[in-house]
Amino acid sequence: MIFFYTFTLWLLLPYVFFRLIWRARKQPGYLLHIGERFGFYSTRSDKPVIWLHAVSVGETRATQSLVIRLRASYPHHQILLTHTTPTGRTASEQLYGDSVLRVYLPYDYPFAVNNFLRHFDPQLGILMETEIWFNLIHACHQRHIPLLLLNARMSEKSRRGYARFARLTLNALSKLTAVAAQTADDAARLTSLGAKNVSVIGNLKFDIDPPSSMLELGRKMRLQFGTARKIILAASTREGEEALLLDALQNIHVLDLLLVIVPRHPQRFAAVANLLEQRGISFLRRSEMGQTGNSDSGNQHYQQVVPSEVQVVLGDSMGEMFAYYVAADLAFIGGSLLPFGGQNLIEACAVGTPVLVGPHMYNFAEATRLAVSAGAAIQVSDVAGFASESQRLFHNSAAQNDMRQQCAKFIESNRGATEKSLQLAGQQLKVFTHPDFLPPARSSR
Repeated sequence: MIFFYTFTLWLLLPYVFFRLIWRARKQPGYLLHIGERFGFYSTRSDKPVIWLHAVSVGETRATQSLVIRLRASYPHHQILLTHTTPTGRTASEQLYGDSVLRVYLPYDYPFAVNNFLRHFDPQLGILMETEIWFNLIHACHQRHIPLLLLNARMSEKSRRGYARFARLTLNALSKLTAVAAQTADDAARLTSLGAKNVSVIGNLKFDIDPPSSMLELGRKMRLQFGTARKIILAASTREGEEALLLDALQNIHVLDLLLVIVPRHPQRFAAVANLLEQRGISFLRRSEMGQTGNSDSGNQHYQQVVPSEVQVVLGDSMGEMFAYYVAADLAFIGGSLLPFGGQNLIEACAVGTPVLVGPHMYNFAEATRLAVSAGAAIQVSDVAGFASESQRLFHNSAAQNDMRQQCAKFIESNRGATEKSLQLAGQQLKVFTHPDFLPPARSSR
């Protein structure tokens, strides 16, 4: 099966280059570091390597608490982060600067993954969430590199997809050293596909502490929006959702209402701006707001810069989601009005912002269930429900305050995944730090 999988990859090689060029039209970063995507690297470490793969922005942010603990626990090791998207790589730069190495994970061609493993020779590999690459897992197994799947999730839709290639999936999952799932349902689905040594540890995203810089930026952003205005944040929206939300805006009868739309993908900023222009909606880009005010002893005093007639702010910035949540009265989680599977609602709850979600949160089903059960979030069935619940909450400050309090309890009661993940990693790393460990066994890979 793996032979036919690899043969198919070779057939798709021309498409790989075409896709890079196509995506680079809107994200030029896809044309940078192309050699890394085929296993050729100039970056090198002179320390033993702990490698984590975080495909894009969400997975990269989820690594934060674990990376901090790994660096503190293993100061003589080098943390290597690999990514698939330019936005994931940018998020890594914002979070960690030069304190970690970062490269692209190569495509799943045997020569490329073997080049990657030979070049960095990691003592431990960690894949985040749902990254199952058959040749990569096989190569790690052959080289005796322990490989963990952490913060693992597997929706029923994804399980059915992998089940179509049951033998190939079983071959890969059974070679993982251990799997740490977010929920019991995730664990059951992964076990049914062939994963061994599966445990349930919760979600790493509950352990992320909002950066103080983002909290301060959020407070300043709120002053720029206007403290007297009512702010709804539409976070990580997907194609087709912005039009629905703009329709709903007309049915939310709240004085001085401001909708802040932050599209999930930066390549869609221009498309959303065009939609707003076509509808004749007065809007301002986040990138046009800048910083205003007078300097006093080095401190910036911020004032409202969004005119009262502006109905929408387009959040065309990266890496500021925590700040957007801080600045908002209510947060709607995108990807959930239409069947995209939703996005992470934990960040909004972590800063105490009441959350609304649509019916399609299957990629974050357990976190959504827990948040709704705790009273930190409300799930609506359609865009009309979004409009009515938004209006109700804006006219009921007591209900808003109660949801803010429940957000804090919801986050606190679900912490702890980082410590459990660190223990799993430590069980594998101690093999390489034990005095009886024989280097020749490692060099034989």
